Amino acid sequence: MNATVPSVDSSTLPASGTLDVQRFLNTQPFSAYQWLVFGVCFLIVLLDGFDTAAIGYIAPSLLGEWGIAKPALAPVLSAALFGLAGGAMAAGPLADRFGRKAVLVAAVLVMGGACLASAFSGELSTLTVWRFVTGLGLGAAMPNAVTLMSEYCPDARRAIITNTMFCGFPLGAAFGGFLAAWMIPQFGWRSVLILGGVVPLLLALVMVVALPESARYMVSRGYSADRLRRVLRRIHASADQAQRFVLPESAPSAAQGQQSGVALVMSGRYLVGTLMLWVAYFMGLVIFYGLVNWMPVLFKEAGVPQAQATLIAALFSLGGVGAIFFGFLMDRFNANIIVGVGFALTAVTVALIGQATGGIAMLMLAVFVAGVIMNTSQSSLPSLAAAFYPTQGRATGVSWMMAFGRFGGIAGSFLVAELARRKMGFEGVFLTMAVPALIAAAALFVKQWVHPERKADKVSFEDVTAH
Repeated sequence: MNATVPSVDSSTLPASGTLDVQRFLNTQPFSAYQWLVFGVCFLIVLLDGFDTAAIGYIAPSLLGEWGIAKPALAPVLSAALFGLAGGAMAAGPLADRFGRKAVLVAAVLVMGGACLASAFSGELSTLTVWRFVTGLGLGAAMPNAVTLMSEYCPDARRAIITNTMFCGFPLGAAFGGFLAAWMIPQFGWRSVLILGGVVPLLLALVMVVALPESARYMVSRGYSADRLRRVLRRIHASADQAQRFVLPESAPSAAQGQQSGVALVMSGRYLVGTLMLWVAYFMGLVIFYGLVNWMPVLFKEAGVPQAQATLIAALFSLGGVGAIFFGFLMDRFNANIIVGVGFALTAVTVALIGQATGGIAMLMLAVFVAGVIMNTSQSSLPSLAAAFYPTQGRATGVSWMMAFGRFGGIAGSFLVAELARRKMGFEGVFLTMAVPALIAAAALFVKQWVHPERKADKVSFEDVTAH
């Protein structure tokens, strides 16, 4: 039987032969090709989470093997975070200039190669250097994966699809904990870093062959119609009949469309929202890295056996799968308010971890619930940022938010180290770590006040499928 060629949607392709790319994405079913983009981006973010969290899971082994004190771990725990900030700062403008795919492939190669090299470190300073280089790749990879995925999404499902993809990060971090708890006793701590290096290198080979450039980016940079047809026909055959591709966007004016990504993100039209997104992401990572890096050590000191301490800490990262539910809500209601309320609840649940002194089961429950709410809120911020900025500055906007936020991760690691140095009690540490969540919630409420998101801005799934 001959294959049926899909009919041309006249609302997508007018008689002039001009194709509005975003309308095309809105009116066609989510194709196998878009699921391929989703799958590759999900794996990138999953490996990012695995490699980022790996150092926290091997930290107790480093203390024993190298005979170092806890405060000496602070530089190696935060080294990747400095790299993450630098990688994200550079990669956003580069991706807005040279494309999402090229930067993504280079980033995955750097993060895989450096993580593999770090496995052969013989002392703390060498490991610190390689963790910094690993961070450069990690920092460049994640925001561009978010940007690429968001630019292949229909408007009505952008938040839920992007959030689902971003769940790879907490899942990778949690998987790293479960895997480390098994691998370290069997093969030693270096095996975790070897795995975290080899898999990204293999993925980079797949990306070169299978991953497309962003269609929205290609339109904004004036790529040829032939190149756009080659990509978009894999979503729906009607794109083959287009002679010209356009991408009307209401956000930038004609003058703004000529701005660099940096100039647009920092322009008066976006400045307050940019700053509030930075504050929210910064504070979220104060909590995430402060707790993920130190919870195995804190729990061990509280009398929990090391293997159990690592597994319980991994539950905190596993909670990020709740971002799928938040994505559903963000596509239908006010996204700023949804995520802001999530951070307010994060403050309550993180503080409650310090009260969970009734045994292992109580501690596991408290850590998991706090992880669900905290990681759900944090994992929703890249989607929120991707929706806030236009194509010309989207990669810069998302990556610079993440870059500034990485300094929150650095601050969180050093904050808990300082609290430990001052011998603050278990309860006091978690109460202190609840405060950044309140600040993040306030920042998102300010963003909503200055840049109000209205119900009219939402495009329902029924609206786009009715065409």
